[in-house]
Amino acid sequence: MSGKVYRYNSPHGGFSSPKGEGHLQRSQALCVQPCTVSQLKSASEHKDSFFIQGLEIHQVTVVGIIRRAVPTITHVVYCLDDMTGTPLDVKQWMDLKEDSLDDGVIPPGTYIRVVGILRSFERHRSMVAFSIRRIGDFNEITSHMLEVVQAHLLSNRSSSFRLKNKATTSTIMNSSPACDVSRFGFTASQSQVFSVIKGCPTTEGISVENLTTTLKSLSPYDIRGCLQFLLNEGHIFSTIDENHFKSTSSLDPLA
Repeated sequence: MSGKVYRYNSPHGGFSSPKGEGHLQRSQALCVQPCTVSQLKSASEHKDSFFIQGLEIHQVTVVGIIRRAVPTITHVVYCLDDMTGTPLDVKQWMDLKEDSLDDGVIPPGTYIRVVGILRSFERHRSMVAFSIRRIGDFNEITSHMLEVVQAHLLSNRSSSFRLKNKATTSTIMNSSPACDVSRFGFTASQSQVFSVIKGCPTTEGISVENLTTTLKSLSPYDIRGCLQFLLNEGHIFSTIDENHFKSTSSLDPLA
């Protein structure tokens, strides 16, 4: 990684061994969170801080393809697309003179890994890059997406850990499936769709047609909207085609 070693929120990161809230927060600050563009764009914001599933993110890493590069004398703005949502602007500060533009700017069509921080200005989100490097092995793209799913599952486990620490009765410790999905901040419709998908035991998951038949109180449009949200947040994934879905929690043997 160009001579630099980054610590990710993977089995060796801050989410895997929760030893209390303070320890978790310190670990997060030291770790680089693997994310998708859609996660960064949908992350909640509070006082210049960003949160995914209630956990604050600091340094993040994203993998995608450059759609556009706009160089200036002081910096380059890359339009980064990882096909999970609308592209994200990535700003890299650097001294670019006319005779070094060709060498300093990575051309469109190149896959890159970016490490940096998320910023928001006038409701426009962008990423300030600490490091940008080209990807030579396309297996790294698949590996990154697996790291994103793993970080999502481990953060879910950390959220559950914090809830159990705050529980004062056995009722909270043995919460129902409805309470289980409420910790994600779902709307009522999103909770219904997620519960049905999570309850499907088949390998191929449940189809949109069966979801529509099961959830008669929701319109096909509402179901599609819920599916898009759950996909963007990493709670579900498509299986045999774009109309069959399964819960990512089924991938975690400890979920």
